[in-house]
Amino acid sequence: MRVIFTCGGTAGHINPAISVAKLLQARRPDAEILFVGAEDGMENKLVPREGFRLETLKISNYQRKLTPKGIWHNLITLKNLHGSLKKADRILKEFRPDVIVGTGGYASYPMLKQGARRGVPTAVHEANAMPGLTTRMVADTASRIMVCFPESRDYYKNPERVQVVGMPVREDFLYTKRADARRALGLGDEPLVISAWGSLGAREMNRMITDFMLLEVQNGCPWRHIHATGSYGWRWMPDWAKEHGLDLEAHPQLEMREYIYNMPQLMAAADLIITRAGASTLNEIQAAGTPCIIVPSPNVTDNHQEKNARVLERHKAAVVLTEPGLTAQALYEAADALLRDAPRRESMRSALHEMAVVDSAERICQTVLDLAKT
Repeated sequence: MRVIFTCGGTAGHINPAISVAKLLQARRPDAEILFVGAEDGMENKLVPREGFRLETLKISNYQRKLTPKGIWHNLITLKNLHGSLKKADRILKEFRPDVIVGTGGYASYPMLKQGARRGVPTAVHEANAMPGLTTRMVADTASRIMVCFPESRDYYKNPERVQVVGMPVREDFLYTKRADARRALGLGDEPLVISAWGSLGAREMNRMITDFMLLEVQNGCPWRHIHATGSYGWRWMPDWAKEHGLDLEAHPQLEMREYIYNMPQLMAAADLIITRAGASTLNEIQAAGTPCIIVPSPNVTDNHQEKNARVLERHKAAVVLTEPGLTAQALYEAADALLRDAPRRESMRSALHEMAVVDSAERICQTVLDLAKT
């Protein structure tokens, strides 16, 4: 059996494909697996590191602003797409896949498009609540559309081809015990709050967290708080906080880090996480069952982060605050109210666990095996 996984751009597209590819290898040791991604995407580091072969396509995105610069960019994108479709055809002729699985990013479009045109069974995984551009472009020809939320079925014309499979996450998010995590971190009875705005950070929200921490100081630091600034935020945020009167050395309950490398452990131990609404993040929160305040990024295509967050809100699994007009005081009051309401947090934990699909990689792997038989 030969399988192509096609994805690109961010770890949120690539890591789920790697998880399924590893499981497929374990289930079918004879399987030949090829990854196809973008020339300049993270897949160039992540995929070879896991021992898989990678082919790349020259890919660029579309600009929605029809300025002269945007129009020129889109003309280049069309040229790149033409070349990528030709290379996708060559890859298909040489590798002769039985199934093609796309897990997101513009890089997945050429393989899914050309594969379906040649009659190869194709499956596309959509991590967000509503379909992104690539998924919309291939939905009518895909053999299977795999989604994270049951509510997502409403966005597709052929719901009979839509399967709810969740999103693969690291097993540590599912199985790390709260008591074990808190013991390992040396925590007593004090509440633990985590906040993070993504791997790069978000300037305005990082500034708001500085003001949030100043409010914590004014109120006697009622909980322990660990904030991940992101790589960009790390360059300036510690100095910014100091210049605005936040003395972190004098308040060891408050901590800033560039990244949180032990996120499964911290999520298991935490009483609250304050973060964005990226698909990977929300699936990790569901798996860990961590009560959350979600502030969706307003700077994303089709406002998809808010749509993701609203799914959790409808299940009473999250508090959602929108960034426009949000203040540090309002964010602090929302966190304080939730941390004072233990029954509500327990209800949120239950709702999150009910939403979590713990066997996501297995479901996707089974879809691949089923398609290979057709």
